[in-house]
Amino acid sequence: MPTTPEQAARRHAEVAAALHRHNHLYYVLDRPEISDSAYDELFRELLELEDAFPALATPDSPSRRVGAAPLERFAAVRHSLPMLSLDNKKSADELRDFDTQVRKSLALSDEVDYVCEMKLDGLAVELVYAEGVLVNGATRGDGMVGEGILENLKTIPSVPLRLQAGAPARLEVRGEVYIELAEFQRWNRELEENGAATYVNPRNAAAGAVRQKVPAMTASRRLSLWTYQVGFIAGVLRFRSHTESLDWLRTAGFPVNPESEHVADLAGVIAYVERAEARRHDLGYQTDGVVIKVDSLAEQGELGFTAKSPRWAVAYKFPPEERTTRLRSIQVNVGRTGAVTPYAVLDPVFVGGATVTNATLHNQDEVARRDLRIGALVVVRRAGDVIPEVVGPVVSVRTGKEKKWRMPTSCPFCGNPIVRNAGEAVARCTGGFSCPVRLREYLFHFAGRGGMDIEGLGFKTVDLLLSRGWIKDPADLFTLDAEKVRSVEGWGDISVGNLMASIEAARHRPLARVITALGIPLVGGTVARSLARRFCSMQALLDATPEEIGSIDGIGPEIVQSVRTWTTDKANRKLVARLAAGGVELREAGLAGVDTGLLSGLTLVITGTLEGFSREGARTAVEERGGKVTSSVSAKTTAVVAGEAPGAAKVDKANALGIRMIDEENFVRLLAVGQRALE
Repeated sequence: MPTTPEQAARRHAEVAAALHRHNHLYYVLDRPEISDSAYDELFRELLELEDAFPALATPDSPSRRVGAAPLERFAAVRHSLPMLSLDNKKSADELRDFDTQVRKSLALSDEVDYVCEMKLDGLAVELVYAEGVLVNGATRGDGMVGEGILENLKTIPSVPLRLQAGAPARLEVRGEVYIELAEFQRWNRELEENGAATYVNPRNAAAGAVRQKVPAMTASRRLSLWTYQVGFIAGVLRFRSHTESLDWLRTAGFPVNPESEHVADLAGVIAYVERAEARRHDLGYQTDGVVIKVDSLAEQGELGFTAKSPRWAVAYKFPPEERTTRLRSIQVNVGRTGAVTPYAVLDPVFVGGATVTNATLHNQDEVARRDLRIGALVVVRRAGDVIPEVVGPVVSVRTGKEKKWRMPTSCPFCGNPIVRNAGEAVARCTGGFSCPVRLREYLFHFAGRGGMDIEGLGFKTVDLLLSRGWIKDPADLFTLDAEKVRSVEGWGDISVGNLMASIEAARHRPLARVITALGIPLVGGTVARSLARRFCSMQALLDATPEEIGSIDGIGPEIVQSVRTWTTDKANRKLVARLAAGGVELREAGLAGVDTGLLSGLTLVITGTLEGFSREGARTAVEERGGKVTSSVSAKTTAVVAGEAPGAAKVDKANALGIRMIDEENFVRLLAVGQRALE
């Protein structure tokens, strides 16, 4: 760790540049050069540098992607150039009419060059750069004024925070925030297991995630971005064609969809549309059509706009894909939290590019709302969502022999009661880890990459260990007998050695990874890291009060309730104790160069705005050194750290109680030398 500001600044610049480069390679070019663990080491070093030297945490630092403090509201942002909608076309004939009108308006007898792009079903946004630094970002809104969501956009890894040298003085870039289908599925499964409402489609999921009041929540959603147009430019940068502008965006570090293609005429447009419709389900993201744009920017300018849309661009919309089939039965699955989810068993039907035999039904209320009955003819949709959906019944052909469905009263896998708690949409199996299906799902989550990252412990291995009776909960993994595994056909010294080495490595995962692995409802990686920073040990988290949990920036009442429900459950506390007995480290290791006892016994209150720290950053700096931060001044308060515009009530109470007030300069000294700074 550098010891002087100059050394720290040099090293910080090196690490930040490396992280920016690797972000671009990974998220934009899909060409990573280093492992996830090597990236994590670089990122951890960056955070340590910024914790030790807060002035290094500039707005364009890679650390800003993790999410800032909650936003009080979304400020209105006026677009320099309107973000207009596009006219829709639904057939090749309508595309021909568009081409005819373009050539007529331009007085051309020759063919017109076009650019074809996949029409993403996400949320349109605008990124604003000043001297190459991202300074603003907004939704499309009404086309003239959008909502300022800069801090949320910064959390999306593919959004460039700083452009390469030579960027114009001001640049506005349009793009689409979207969620990949695999992530959409994962997210909906998590919501379903937690008894929360699921999203109907990826577009709603992306739009909801990017408009979170808490940027840390946006960061947890794993959103992506494609940019598709340069808007306002101040400077010498000029383009002759839309194709040229897309090429420049790519070289400047922006993610541009590789499916975008220049075509020489209308025949090329129609051929592209036909290919796109045939491949729409192979792309990994939801698309509902193709955007067609006149390529020449001079011709775009000549064509101009109507009141609502440009005359030089249209959107071809794919037709929805729905089929009818027979609903043969309704079965249930049990997830890792015990959530019991009904699903439809269907006569095989080809829809949306795949043969569908099963479809999720979310929960029992959805079955009732859609009036789905066993034996009925139903409409099934798979419009690019990957997850097939039963839209509803074909009521006109009912025979009266169809049967209504009710949630089973006992779990079909373990026989324990299924109950539905008041206020929850989901019913749950009460069998805990005695339910083999729930335990299987839980173990797979526990061992997954976001949790304990036990390589080699996939479903096949989990099924083996469960079938032999060698594990009955996650803690049993850490007392697994290697000789028993070696006795199984197909398991030799190398495979057993690799599995045991991975289990041993899992004993030493950071506390945040352990918390994530435990599968507390509503607690993903971002919240887990906040909990780990705040409480530093699993025992402290188990003992934490609702007020202490709720004092963490970005954690609201629902998460507080979920964490408290989990930590007060006897079975969960027993699991934590067994993990500890198995050698799993349940305490956050101290940061290099930080005296974890320096502020032991001190209680601080922080009020006002600090130039070099966010509120959470200041709290973390104190807690890492053994101190305590509270939200209110009392006789137990050691000192009040007063930044710019401190709270009047806190200042008055501190003065009345004779409690010392210190400014940011003395706060920094306190973090460096401890209580001597108060003498």
